[in-house]
Amino acid sequence: MVKSHMSKVRKARRIQRRVRRGGASSISAAERELMSLAGLEVQEGELRLFPGWDEEVSETLAATKAAGEDGRPRLVDTTMLYAPRSGGVKRYLLSKKAWLEANRPGVAHSLVVPGAHHKAGEDGIVQLHATKLPFGDGYRWPTSVRRWGAWVASLNPSIIEAGDPYTPGQGALEAGQRAGCPVVGFCHSDPAGLAALHFGEWAKKPVEKRWARLFGQFDRVVSPSRYIARRLEEAGVGNIIIRPLGVEIDTFRPDRGDRDWLLKKLGLPASARLLCFAGRPAREKNIDVLIQAVQALGDPYHLVLVGAGAGMPAEERVISLPYEANPKAVAKIIASCDAFVHANDKEPFGLIVLEAMACGRPVVGVNAGGVKETVDDTVGQLAKSADPRHYAAAVEALFARDIEALGVAARARTVERFAWDRVFEDLSSVYAEVSGEPAFALPGEGKAH
Repeated sequence: MVKSHMSKVRKARRIQRRVRRGGASSISAAERELMSLAGLEVQEGELRLFPGWDEEVSETLAATKAAGEDGRPRLVDTTMLYAPRSGGVKRYLLSKKAWLEANRPGVAHSLVVPGAHHKAGEDGIVQLHATKLPFGDGYRWPTSVRRWGAWVASLNPSIIEAGDPYTPGQGALEAGQRAGCPVVGFCHSDPAGLAALHFGEWAKKPVEKRWARLFGQFDRVVSPSRYIARRLEEAGVGNIIIRPLGVEIDTFRPDRGDRDWLLKKLGLPASARLLCFAGRPAREKNIDVLIQAVQALGDPYHLVLVGAGAGMPAEERVISLPYEANPKAVAKIIASCDAFVHANDKEPFGLIVLEAMACGRPVVGVNAGGVKETVDDTVGQLAKSADPRHYAAAVEALFARDIEALGVAARARTVERFAWDRVFEDLSSVYAEVSGEPAFALPGEGKAH
């Protein structure tokens, strides 16, 4: 039944393209009927959320339908992991949008993400109203899978990438069936692992089963690391490809550093050894391990937390700086420190680690999770575990070596392996293969006139 409907939708999409090229007179009455039966038209009534918001919904729907009339194949990314202070997923999506605009003029791209209001910007970012999570650092949780799927379908996608296993991920699958297009799932996190961390081991299995059930429905599953790929395989998910994330090497670079400026800002002497971490103050980040390690190390070590120290009580040898929305400002702080520290032993990938390496800083990580796949003894130091004693020993071992030479090697590795250009070329090949649209793989091909 589902396959029969999707076959009709695919035929209807081909007819739509002909209509755009030759007008409505170029199709037969039977073809018009097929378009109607396929249910491609998204009705405004499906999308209303609250009475009184009709004008906002209508304007947003008009904008998405206008975007959907673009003759180019369209990639739609959708996720709830997108907020004013969110980290790696948001940077990945915005970097992808900029890269596609510069390198794939024959492809259209939209983001569908939660926001305070319904709004479709000229930048291709569609915000849909969703309730703000309490204590969620600005994240919002959409409630209706059907409604979310209708919005995504209204953009007439050729391929959809779902960036989470929550409402947007489920809505992406509904939109894929409705639009007759494939859906790729990008696994940015391990929700079962997070559930065990926050609620106990009892919560892991139920979440893992739900996670596997959802990701098992995607046409292709993208993992940013071997670590997450193994977790997916353990949960029973197949059809996995590993594609690491990347870094904006022109934004994160060594020459942004100004150590004297930072020492003056922090009121520290030139002899200070500055360890930096930037990110959210989330439990899985193991900020407490970093604090205990720097306290055990004592003078001359100091820990600089960018954003991650929000709401924490004052700690000896720990300096909390506010969240920085500007990536160049983050790069300046990181590049001005001596080393970057990251103690999450279940990190899916660790984009901020790449950004620190691109800034020419060696990294102290933990020999576990996704970080150990990008950090080794040629670019930093790995602690045996996330135990503060092991971590402090790794920091000391790093500073017994030539940290400047390690930083140079770290920069070289990111430029060679992790520049966004290489990452998005690989991903575009995946989109072309899965969707059957060659424009994703061919720069400049299929450009709309």
